[in-house]
Amino acid sequence: MKISVVGLGKLGAPLAALLADKGHTVIGVDVDARPVLLMNQGRTPVFEPGLPELIERAGGRLSATTDFAEAIAGTDITFIVVPTPSNRDGGFSLEYVLAVCEAIGAPLGAKGTYHLVVLTSTVMPGATEGEVLPALETFSGKRCGTDFGLCYGPEFIALGTVIRDMLNPDLVLIGESHRGAGDLLEALWKGVCENGAPAARMNFVNAELTKLAVNTYVTTKISYANMLAQVCERVPGANVDVVTSTLGLDSRIGQKYLKGALGYGGPCFPRDNLAFASLARRLGVRAVLAEATDQVNRQQVPRIAETILARLPKGGTVGILGLAYKPNTDVVEEAQGLQLARHLLSVAVPVVLYDPAALEGARARLDGDVTFASSMEECAGQAHVVVVATPWEEFSRLKPNMLNYSDGRPTVVDCWRMLAHDEYTPFAEYIAIGVH
Repeated sequence: MKISVVGLGKLGAPLAALLADKGHTVIGVDVDARPVLLMNQGRTPVFEPGLPELIERAGGRLSATTDFAEAIAGTDITFIVVPTPSNRDGGFSLEYVLAVCEAIGAPLGAKGTYHLVVLTSTVMPGATEGEVLPALETFSGKRCGTDFGLCYGPEFIALGTVIRDMLNPDLVLIGESHRGAGDLLEALWKGVCENGAPAARMNFVNAELTKLAVNTYVTTKISYANMLAQVCERVPGANVDVVTSTLGLDSRIGQKYLKGALGYGGPCFPRDNLAFASLARRLGVRAVLAEATDQVNRQQVPRIAETILARLPKGGTVGILGLAYKPNTDVVEEAQGLQLARHLLSVAVPVVLYDPAALEGARARLDGDVTFASSMEECAGQAHVVVVATPWEEFSRLKPNMLNYSDGRPTVVDCWRMLAHDEYTPFAEYIAIGVH
């Protein structure tokens, strides 16, 4: 197939490269010339494991342009993968989506053949049919269902594992304007997915609700595990990993996302939860679970900070290992490590920070008495309390001889229980979150 992908960001660039790697001819489109130039040079415009290899293998099947007309004229399917920023009330803005609808409208209207438009950006329930579809019809002068098709097809992916998640999704969610549009999108994904994932096809509003509901439910599991970890810390002999690993054996619950540690972050989970609560309020429903989940998540940084401050010597420095919201990405949006640094700086505690990929993103967001280390060893060697805030595999190699002993016995706060307790206790105070 011939496919265009509008938006060459954290999701759009991997999507374009993956589709090209699977044999399709793909044109990436962006209003920013930088990602277009990089992709045309065979370079990756974003940090994502596996993306450089996909772009290299795609070769001549993958190109990019800033010309929307060229992209629409030369393809049969267009994916819209642009941001939908949060509004003040927690809902999602369609500003960029509607701008794309306008940009592709005229070239869509000039086509004499059927064209499928797929919206992957997360939107509020009612948005696809209520605003996106009418915008496409207005700007193109054509009718949806006859001249073109429209699908809402959001992805369930995590940055750092985008390519793996696209190849092996639990499901392919399709909200469809009509059966022909859904058939075409399902056939495309059937040739991409490597695990035979089922397609869940439905109308627009049910698909929009499903996307929000999945993420809200997942965040509820995360906050439940974090609440459980807090309880375990106060019960002699308790270990949250023992409890949650057994809890996850129950088929009604499952193991995924039951890791009592720090809170969730990133560009999706926090705002999707708030969006769900906002939607419920507008409908006159109290989304108590969504609100409580968000409250528990916001409590995680202050509670870890209390643990740190209780053990920090006067004038001491805190080292934070991990500033990305999860491993294998450089994204610091709503990242717990970054928020912890901000919290400590707000109470005049100096911090030294290290992350394998996210230092530049953190540097642009922090002010105060902050030092950016070039390695894990440099960070640990300058700190009186070391916190493992993001479970990068590299941090499992932290050793007691890397710690700072200049002012006595240092402290290690292991939020993810990555380190060997017995290895540390002779030399440092070792605190595993979720363990008494």
